Amino acid sequence: MRMRLLEDISQGEILAALHAKCFAETWSAAWIASLLAQPGTFACLAEDGSGFILIRVAGDESEVLTLAVEPASRRRGIGTALVAAGAGEAAGRGAKRLFLEVASTNFAAGALYRRLGFAEVGRRKDYYTTADGGREEALVLLVEIPLLRVENCG
Repeated sequence: MRMRLLEDISQGEILAALHAKCFAETWSAAWIASLLAQPGTFACLAEDGSGFILIRVAGDESEVLTLAVEPASRRRGIGTALVAAGAGEAAGRGAKRLFLEVASTNFAAGALYRRLGFAEVGRRKDYYTTADGGREEALVLLVEIPLLRVENCG
């Protein structure tokens, strides 16, 4: 799957619309643009527009800020390709580790991350807001990069 590297804040609208399809707690275009404007932050967008990953690199560490794959396109390897491409781009920028948070009840995403070599290194209590207004725990996961499966984001 081909990816496009995005570092331009003008792409906030596209990413916000896709994010809104995927999450109950959505991010505005202005918020995404403000993240893209920060040094070391980039997004990889699936060429067909079905998903994106937003990552920030600082020194030798990187963090997945969000990963969104539209519901109709899930379970087709898009999430795996996005994580691999994002990790490859982060490694190219000097990162040696990639962190992320995932809801403890998001079993599909947890399985994806574990297949890619992520391991739990912590937990954040009441980190996410659920659709019914409740709170749920996040698992903090870490993987050393580059991943064995590396693709190019650009």
